Amino acid sequence: MSTAAVSLPLPRVPARRERLVAVPTTGRKRILLAAPRGYCAGVDRAVITVEKALERYGAPVYVRKQIVHNIHVVRELEQRGAIFVDEVDEVPQGAHVVFSAHGVSPAVVDAAADRGLQAVDATCPLVTKVHREAVRFARDDFQILLVGHAGHEEVEGTAGEAPDSVTIVNSPDEADTVEVDDPSKLVWLSQTTLSVDETMETVSRLRARFPELHDPPSDDICYATQNRQVAIKKVAAGADLVIVVGSANSSNSVRLVEVALQHGARAAHRIDYPDEVRQDWLDGVETIGITSGASVPDVLVQELLRELAHAGYADVEEVRTAEEDLIFSLPKELRGDQPRGGRSRTA
Repeated sequence: MSTAAVSLPLPRVPARRERLVAVPTTGRKRILLAAPRGYCAGVDRAVITVEKALERYGAPVYVRKQIVHNIHVVRELEQRGAIFVDEVDEVPQGAHVVFSAHGVSPAVVDAAADRGLQAVDATCPLVTKVHREAVRFARDDFQILLVGHAGHEEVEGTAGEAPDSVTIVNSPDEADTVEVDDPSKLVWLSQTTLSVDETMETVSRLRARFPELHDPPSDDICYATQNRQVAIKKVAAGADLVIVVGSANSSNSVRLVEVALQHGARAAHRIDYPDEVRQDWLDGVETIGITSGASVPDVLVQELLRELAHAGYADVEEVRTAEEDLIFSLPKELRGDQPRGGRSRTA
C-alpha cells in the first residue's frame, strides 16, 4: 500500500546568510506591525486537531492535503509524526486520517469510509457554513455562482457539495461572461479567503447582468480574512515597504500583498522565513509594514522583527484595527482535554 507524502512546495530552509545591515535614510526607521495578524480560530483548531490526534492515537496520523497552507506548520507536524497525502487512497486501511481546514467534498468522506479510515474532520466551521449554504440552495433549485479560485481545496470541497448546481467564477472579468440557466434562480457564495474588494467587484458585475441575484444569508468571507485586510490597508498607507509572512499557496497571504500594493505601499513582498528578506528591499526605506496570513504562527513574525532590528528597525508600533477572541471547539473525537483560550504549540 502506497503512503507517498503529498507533493508539497517544501524547499529546504536556506542556510542562514549574513544578517541584514543598517541602511542610511533621511528619517526615523520604524515598523508598523499590523494587528490582527497570524492564526485565526479555524487554523488554530485545525493544527491543534492534528497535535491532539497524534497524542491520542500515536504516530503516524495521516492528513489529507496540507492541514493549513503554511510550510512551517506542515514541517513541524511532519516532525511529530503526521504524514500528508494527496488523497485518502494513499492511507492504509483502518488508519486515522484528518481532513484539512479547507474542507472536503462528500465524495472524499465516502472514499474514506469505504477504506475503513478513522476520519477526524478539521474543516473550519466557517467553511462548513458555506458547504451547508451550497446544499440548501441546490436543494431549492438555485444555480450557485461560487466566487473563488478553481483548484483551491476549499473551492473543490464546496463545489463537491452540489456539483450539478455550482459554477465557479474566478475573477471579476469572468463575471462578465459566465452563463446562467435561470437569472431568477441565482445565488452567489464565495471562498472564505478572498480579497474583500475584489469579491465585491465580482458580485457588482454579476448583479449588473443579473439584477435578481441572491446574496448568501451571511458574509462568506471569514472574519479573519477581512480583519487582516483592513489592518494592512491602514498600515500600507504609511509604509514604504510591506512584508507579508505567509506561504505561496496561502490565498489570504497572497491577497494581503495585493491589498498592500493597492493601498499605498511602494513595494510589498511575501516571505515564508525571515532570511528571505533581501538587503536591497531596504534601500531608502524608513517605514516597514509587517503582517502575516491567517495560517502563520506568530513566532515567524517575531523572528522577522529580530532580523529587522539588526538593520536599525527596532522601533515597532502595533497598528490594531480589531480584537479577536473567537475559539472553535475541537472535533468531537478529540474533545475532553482541549486547551482553553491558548494557541497551538506548533510554532
